[in-house]
Amino acid sequence: MAIVEMIILQDDITSIIPQRPPFVMIDKLVSCDETCSNTIFKITEENVLVDDGELSEAGIIENIAQTAAAGLGYVTLQSNTPIVIGYIAAIKNLEIFVQPKVGDIIQTNVTIINQVFDVTIISGSVKCNEILVAKCEMKIFTKK
Repeated sequence: MAIVEMIILQDDITSIIPQRPPFVMIDKLVSCDETCSNTIFKITEENVLVDDGELSEAGIIENIAQTAAAGLGYVTLQSNTPIVIGYIAAIKNLEIFVQPKVGDIIQTNVTIINQVFDVTIISGSVKCNEILVAKCEMKIFTKK
C-alpha cells in the first residue's frame, strides 16, 4: 500500500486510537502506511503530562506510543477490522535530548522494525523545529 497523506483532526483522532481525553497526546495523523506513521502534536498548558511548562518524559513516551497506535488504527480501519489495544511492553535505548515547551509543535515518526505474533517492535523519533527531541525503540504488545 502506498503512503496515504491525510489529516485527521483531534476530534476524529480518537476513532483510530484507544486513548481518550485528557490523555490524548497526538493531534493529527499526517501520513501513514503499513510500516510508518507520522503525527503532529501541539503542547498545551492544560495537558496532563505538562510539568513546569514542558512536556514530561512520560508525555514524550506516550506521544511515540500513540503515534504507533494511530498508524495501526488507521491501517486496521481501512481494512474494516476492529481497532486493537496496545500496551508498552518495553522501552529500549530511550534518549531525551530536550523537553518541548508549551506552545511547541512536535512531529513524531514511528517505523515498525519487526512484528512477531502479538508483539510489534518500533523505532520512534520526535522532533521540534527540525531538532531531535527524543528517540527510542519500543516493544508493543497488542491484545486482539
